[in-house]
Amino acid sequence: MYSESDLLPLSGLQHILFCERQCAFIHVEREWTENRFTAEGRIMHDRVHVQGHETRKGVRAEFSVPVRSFALGLTGQADVVEFHPDRVRPVEYKRGREKKDNWDRVQLCAQALCLEEMLGVDIPDGDLFYGKIRRRRTVRFDHPLREQTRLAAERFHEMIRSGRTPPPVPIPACKTCSFVETCLPRTLGKRRSVQNYLNRMLNHS
Repeated sequence: MYSESDLLPLSGLQHILFCERQCAFIHVEREWTENRFTAEGRIMHDRVHVQGHETRKGVRAEFSVPVRSFALGLTGQADVVEFHPDRVRPVEYKRGREKKDNWDRVQLCAQALCLEEMLGVDIPDGDLFYGKIRRRRTVRFDHPLREQTRLAAERFHEMIRSGRTPPPVPIPACKTCSFVETCLPRTLGKRRSVQNYLNRMLNHS
């Protein structure tokens, strides 16, 4: 169990799964740069967070709900938490489309784990609402997803404790990253590759 002072931003889970170097820029070096994609996401979240709560057809929706988990060592904000007569359901808003990777699902699962700890209830699933398609996608919080979420939280805490920024590793997602000009993944990555090659040659000589 973590203490109050140990709690890290829940959003860091998505960052560390997307790219550990990006995560370190944001949460270790305390830097932030914005591009069209981050701006669109921020605007969508701002629209959701303007409202307080509403009730429709017996379902109460609370907006911008603070959440935290001492088991995971995380704190953050759920875009929407729906209180149905028989269950609690977190809903997270995303600007784009559904992704093949689990970044969004892990973030939503972390919110559910926080709510389970806070409210003492079981939350089997939640929804991701994607702005491009204007539809919800249901996410089941099964054991593999819960375990991936816990491991991501552990990795995040380890990174913060180390205080180190990993070296660049070019990946396809670099082209959409707002830190691409700061990170210089291809330029620095090539230099690192050359240095590794020279080191290997020297060690074998």
